Amino acid sequence: MEAYLKRRGLRIDRSKESQFSDAWFTVAALIFVLGLVLRLPALVHMAVIMVTLVAVAWAWTMLSLWRLRFTHVFSERRAFVGETITLRLRLENRKPLPVLWLRIHEFVPEHLPMSGARIAPSHRPRQNLLEAVFVLSGFRRADRLVSIECVQRGFYAFGPATLYAGDPFGFFIAKRQVLDERWLIIYPKVEPLPKLGLPAKNPLGEVKAPVPLFEDPVRTVGVRDYQPQDDFRRVHWKASARRQRLQSKVLEHTTSHNVVVVLNAATLKPHWIGVIPPLLERVVSVAASIAYYAAEQRWPVGLIANGVLPRSDQPLRVPPGRGPHQLTLIFEMLAAVTPVVTLPIEDLLRWESPRMPLGATFVVISAIVDDDLVATLQDLRAGGRRIVLISLAAERPPTEHLEGILTYHLPWRTGREGEESIVDADTLAAAFAYPEGGIPHA
Repeated sequence: MEAYLKRRGLRIDRSKESQFSDAWFTVAALIFVLGLVLRLPALVHMAVIMVTLVAVAWAWTMLSLWRLRFTHVFSERRAFVGETITLRLRLENRKPLPVLWLRIHEFVPEHLPMSGARIAPSHRPRQNLLEAVFVLSGFRRADRLVSIECVQRGFYAFGPATLYAGDPFGFFIAKRQVLDERWLIIYPKVEPLPKLGLPAKNPLGEVKAPVPLFEDPVRTVGVRDYQPQDDFRRVHWKASARRQRLQSKVLEHTTSHNVVVVLNAATLKPHWIGVIPPLLERVVSVAASIAYYAAEQRWPVGLIANGVLPRSDQPLRVPPGRGPHQLTLIFEMLAAVTPVVTLPIEDLLRWESPRMPLGATFVVISAIVDDDLVATLQDLRAGGRRIVLISLAAERPPTEHLEGILTYHLPWRTGREGEESIVDADTLAAAFAYPEGGIPHA
């Protein structure tokens, strides 16, 4: 058909979605007048039918999106890298008039592979267009399931969506925008510590209090004779039976083991020349794994990082705590952190150290271990801080200059693959930028 029209010097305008124009009324009027002049009732009837079709089509189109509800719901609003979740697109027609065709266009992130719907490029940067077509009879509901592979951490916005519907003849198209946005949070990958190359037992070292603050009821270091002021819960009954007199447990004095995960978002030095994305993701994954381990041990855990949240210029800071939502907050901060570095990690350590609890263990995770960082760690150690250094640099850290600091070396792969993955810092920061308004409150 298109070839035939082309030979006749005609063409199909694919940019027009509606087949109606003012020419319909002009043609109908001419046919009506011609029918009256020639006294041909068939032409008059044809003109009336044309006008009636246009009126019915217009009314149908105007009512097609009336009492029509669109929702999009995730099977899980939070997921980890490597998981697959489902997005349910649901349409409910709450009127007797059927919707013969309805097309949905919804903006979705381009970094997440999806299946179950057509995905097309869009005019928005870093976003694709999800397209789905529905047919609904009166008082019916239809669902479309879209599988989403969580391959990259981050905060991802889904929406807004635009609904298109029309009449059976294709004369008119009604459009409605649904401004509701849904956010999907993808946490960094969390791995068991042995898989990372860290010991399964006491990876942060033994913790004993330099100053007796309180006694740990689960750590018994010996027994002694019972004294009148002792609580009966401290009586060691087996030792009392052996010695034939009451014996009390001697408990170890400990401090509360606060853990502060310190993340260095810089992967190159100086940090402003760019970033190695796979190495940054590895650093974030190690930080998430350490935080998860500390939470499992029921230790208060916090986070500081010299990376920033989108549309922010302040370093990340989560004070140590062990509330029910503490780990979730840390994971969300790690999911959203960008490679934009606000200040060198050694400056951040000097600034934040006085604000952290006495006796807290600083777990420093960095892909760069240079003289400045080593000197800062030595100063903190001399000031009484407990330091654990986890290096992802290619070279082994200078342990001879890190006396009294527990050090682990987890080298990330280097070579041609790593060099080819270097990205300009501004480019990657733009990739992590979110729509106006920043990150939502999850």
